[in-house]
Amino acid sequence: MRAERLPAREVPDAQRGGAVMSADRPSLMVFVADEASEAAIRGGIGDVLGAQVRRGTVRTAVKALEKETTPRVLIVDISGIEDPFAALDDLASVCTPDVRVLVVGERTEIAFYRDITRNVGVHEYLHKPLTRDNVARLFAPHIQGGAEGSQDRGGQVTAVCGVHGGVGATTLAVNLALQLEAATHSHVAILDLHLRGGAAAMMLGARVTSGLRIALEEPERVDALFLDRVGVPINDRIRLIAAEEPMEADVKPTEEGVRRVLEMLRQRFNHVVVDLPMPPGPVERLVLQRARHVVLVLAPDVASIRDTVSFRKLVTMTGSAGRVITVLNGAGRRGFLPTKLITEGIGAPPEVEIPDLSKQLPRAANLGRPAVNDCPQLRRALGYLTQEIAAVRSNERPRSLFARLFGRGG
Repeated sequence: MRAERLPAREVPDAQRGGAVMSADRPSLMVFVADEASEAAIRGGIGDVLGAQVRRGTVRTAVKALEKETTPRVLIVDISGIEDPFAALDDLASVCTPDVRVLVVGERTEIAFYRDITRNVGVHEYLHKPLTRDNVARLFAPHIQGGAEGSQDRGGQVTAVCGVHGGVGATTLAVNLALQLEAATHSHVAILDLHLRGGAAAMMLGARVTSGLRIALEEPERVDALFLDRVGVPINDRIRLIAAEEPMEADVKPTEEGVRRVLEMLRQRFNHVVVDLPMPPGPVERLVLQRARHVVLVLAPDVASIRDTVSFRKLVTMTGSAGRVITVLNGAGRRGFLPTKLITEGIGAPPEVEIPDLSKQLPRAANLGRPAVNDCPQLRRALGYLTQEIAAVRSNERPRSLFARLFGRGG
C-alpha cells in the first residue's frame, strides 16, 4: 500500500517498540548500502552529536526502528529496493510522526524526485553518486534544524588557485572545464582573472578582447549583451571570458565588477571555472567566498607545503562555505618530494594526484590544444575531480574518490 504522507498512519506506542519519544532520542540515524555514500554523508554533515551511521537499506531501518527510538532525522537508502514506496510506507509504521526523512537512491528521473518528495512526504532525495557538497547543501540544513534548505539556483563556481606560481593552476582550470562539459554535457564558462599575462586563451588557441577589463572596472556598463560580446566560443557549450592586457597596463578591477560578472555567468552557465590569481586581494577573496569548490593546486616541493597550509587558513578566514580540494600536480617527478612527505606536510593526502606530465602539458600549451584531449593520464586524474564537483561517475576510475579521500580501500 502506498503512503500518502510519511509517516502515513498512527501506530499505538505499544506497537512501536522502542520508537516512543524519549529524552535520549538520537539526533540522526543513517542507513546506507555502500561505503562511498557513507563517506560522502559523513563528510557532508560534519560532526553531529549523537549521530548513528549503519550499513543497510530502508528495509534495515524498518527492522531497527521496530525496536529502537525514532531519531529526529533519518537518512535511508532505497537502492535495489523493488518497490521503494511500499518500503517507505512500512517505515512510516515504525516511526513517530515528527521524523524528518531524507532518502538516497539510484533513480535520477525528475518525475521520481517529484513523486517521492511531494506525494510520499520525504523531505529531500539525492541520487547516487553522492558528493560531500550535495549532502552539505541539501541534507545538512535539515539535520541542523533549519528550514527546507536554501536552493542556490545559479551555476556552480569553482575557483582554481595555484598555491604559488608555476604549479599548473591554469592548465588544470582549462582542462577541468573541458572535462566538466564532456562529462555533464552542461554549459561551462572559463573565467580567467589573470588580466595581464593570462595563459588560458593561449592554451585554447583563442583570441580575446578588452571587454572583461571594462566590465570589471566599470560594472555599470555590463548589460545583457556582455557575454555575447566578450565570451569566446571554444565549442557549442564552453565560453572563455578572459583578457590580455599589456604588462604596463594599470588594471583596477572592482569588487562590484567581479560580483556582477560572476552573477551574470552563473545565470547562463551550469559551471563557472575561475582561474584565480594569487596572492589574493579583495577581488580574489570575493571569488573565494562565492565558490562552491576551491581547488588548490600544489607541486611536490617544500614551498607548496608551506603555502597550502597558509592558503587553507585564508579560505577559512574569508568565510567561504566552499570545500577545499587539494590537487598535487607532478606526483612522482624526479628530484622532487614524494607524496608521502607532501601528505605529512599538509596534514592529509592530496585528494587528487596528477602524475608527472612535464613533456605532454607544455607541448599541448605550445600547440594551443587542450592536453586533456590527448593525455589519458590527465583525463583519468581529472575524472576524479569532475566526479566530486559535478556528481557524475567517472568512466576511468580504478579506485573510488571517496575511498581515497577517507583512506579506505576501493
